[in-house]
Amino acid sequence: MLDLAPVTVPALFVLGALASRFVRGEVVSRLALLAFAGALGALLLLIAPGPGLSSRLGFHYDGVGAAMLTLVSFIGWIVLRYSVTALAGEKRQAAFLGWMSATLAAVCSLTLAGSLITFIASFIASSLCLHQLLVFYPERAAAERAARKKFIVSRLADLALIAAGFLLWRAYGTFDIQTMAEAARQGVTPEGVKAAALLLSLTAMLKSAQFPLHGWLTEVMETPTPVSALLHAGVVNAGGFLLIRFADIVTLSPLAMTLLMAVGGLTCLIAGLAMLTHSAVKTALAWSTVAQMGFMILQCGLGLFPIALLHILAHSLYKAHAFLTSGSAVEKVKAARAMGQPKPVPLAHLGLTMLAALTLLVLAAMAFGALERPLQELALASVLLFGLAGLMAAAGRRPMLAVFIAVPVALAYFLFQDLAYRLMAGSLPAPVLLTGVQSVLLALIVAGFALTALAQMTLDRWFYHPLAIRARVHLMNGLYANILTDRLIGHLSLQK
Repeated sequence: MLDLAPVTVPALFVLGALASRFVRGEVVSRLALLAFAGALGALLLLIAPGPGLSSRLGFHYDGVGAAMLTLVSFIGWIVLRYSVTALAGEKRQAAFLGWMSATLAAVCSLTLAGSLITFIASFIASSLCLHQLLVFYPERAAAERAARKKFIVSRLADLALIAAGFLLWRAYGTFDIQTMAEAARQGVTPEGVKAAALLLSLTAMLKSAQFPLHGWLTEVMETPTPVSALLHAGVVNAGGFLLIRFADIVTLSPLAMTLLMAVGGLTCLIAGLAMLTHSAVKTALAWSTVAQMGFMILQCGLGLFPIALLHILAHSLYKAHAFLTSGSAVEKVKAARAMGQPKPVPLAHLGLTMLAALTLLVLAAMAFGALERPLQELALASVLLFGLAGLMAAAGRRPMLAVFIAVPVALAYFLFQDLAYRLMAGSLPAPVLLTGVQSVLLALIVAGFALTALAQMTLDRWFYHPLAIRARVHLMNGLYANILTDRLIGHLSLQK
């Protein structure tokens, strides 16, 4: 019966959904707390890394599932507890708590899915339940439009996933995901598997709001704050989790990996810049989520799946906190503006900063070479160094200091990365060698991040230049990709 222990977590959320109309909100919140406690208890089943436990109900529990189940149940408990207070006095609070519990139950089932049928059913159910939360206030036209747009994109993702599942079942003759993964790890590549890998990649990109079909995520601002927290910290990660769960299969297709690299890197750069042009806190956070999802997709495209899982965990905790405290963030922004604008950074200072950054990158390359780390990990170290230095310099206008502060942060990140590799040993594949095209693409992505960081460091010099003003307008509108998709799906008008 121990193999059924993790299943109690989604079961408790299902119980909360069913009981929400008959009990007080505090009871639903306590059931969520019990679910989180159950997820922590289930971790005892994974004292040592291994292939995991499979149940008779089509569930599989391994290191990946344990990490995601604990994360989702924890965020679910926090969000439900927040909702009890935030929606106090709301006539439809019981319905809200019920649909939120149902969404959490579906996401928890997704993290535990061991068969294609369970995975696809949970994947679709989580989206349909979330839709009810997105249209919780039907009188808000903007919320209705964003929800309809997400509904269409999600159904496209569902169709791609169903098609991929059919191809995988026909290729391997089984619905069991672990059986497929073991065969793929041994190099077994029946006809149709590479096409399935492409469809899985497409599903993940649609689910994770990748450019140019990202607009629905930046527009879902009219929903209650707990829904935004649940969406940005939990449900949007389903695309990344799909790639991680089917990592052995996705790596069989170099074309799929290259596509993930290209789309993820482009999305991260565009969304990261667009985020800086918005003053509304929740809108900026939404663009931040798009950028982070792009970076996570890039990590999967590089074959660094344990790092992608670590990214999901860290980003989810940060983004849930950011949305639930978004009200106080407004006061912090006002306080920062009251301090006034800093003076421009001297050009000589910038030159020394770039020299310091290049020196640090050379030292990092030597260290990574001694540790026999793959090229893509060094590239991520470069991206992280450039990104942190640029953001910190833009905020404090002391770029050289920002570079050196970024170094210990980067080192801490890669220590966690090494821990993730150790914990996920046997559950996720090792990094793959990059092809020539992928290496060139990776170099372009790193160069893009370096130029972005340099632009942030020199912000005071070009901020009011006519070309810079035009660029900010274009970025604020997301390079108009969202408008084009609006016209394509026929939902440009806010009218019902």
